[in-house]
Amino acid sequence: MNLELISAVDAVEPETHGVLNMDESTFRAFYEQTSQSLLRYLTCITRKPDIAEDLLQETYCRLLMARLPAMSEPQMRSYLFRIASNLTCDRWRRSKEQSLPDNFSEMPGPATHLDRGLVLRQAFDRLKPREKQLLWLAYVEGSDHKEIAEHTGLQQGSIRLLLFRARRKLAALLRPNNSTAGKENSL
Repeated sequence: MNLELISAVDAVEPETHGVLNMDESTFRAFYEQTSQSLLRYLTCITRKPDIAEDLLQETYCRLLMARLPAMSEPQMRSYLFRIASNLTCDRWRRSKEQSLPDNFSEMPGPATHLDRGLVLRQAFDRLKPREKQLLWLAYVEGSDHKEIAEHTGLQQGSIRLLLFRARRKLAALLRPNNSTAGKENSL
């Protein structure tokens, strides 16, 4: 576990500490249960391990500093992902790194012998940050629509449609380019 976070637990004012009922051993157990999945989520979304680690640390610090009533463990986990999602969105807004670099090459066609994981990763990188976030939470973390809404701050009713669109876009990015084949068949 990150020693800076342990120090942060000790540095939190007692009244803030008491609101969450989180002493060092409780925090350590919660951190060990959640940090790996949260780091994978942040790394997937940002695609930059150093930024993901910074966001991870900031997320736990914000959780410790929050003045919240006592929560169950699932509620605390949901709140943790919500903090991480908000911090990630704030970083995107500041950096405006959503556009693809000029030297980004198109995905290879089916004739190349690239690893499927690489093709999937390239397609995933071409999705918008929100689409990546939704797909990751749904299919990697196994979150249901309610949990995704809690993690992202979106309306629960819109999650189904947003996931559908994100899946459809990812599927289109993974398909070989069929636009010329369709035109040839219609002539």
